[in-house]
Amino acid sequence: MKSPLKLVSLLALLATILPSILCLMGMIELETVKWSAFIGTIVWFAVTPLWMGRELPLGADEVEI
Repeated sequence: MKSPLKLVSLLALLATILPSILCLMGMIELETVKWSAFIGTIVWFAVTPLWMGRELPLGADEVEI
């Protein structure tokens, strides 16, 4: 299940970065960059924590906070 999430995360990151480069080269308008970066950022922050979790140490379920 992690592989599709990693792919979506990578595509979202590309949707955040690539339009800025294309705008710098004059290929797309600034408004398109803003929307693409906005959507890419939201998707990246929503998907990345799902696959980038950390393993809990042994006995962590016994610790009371």
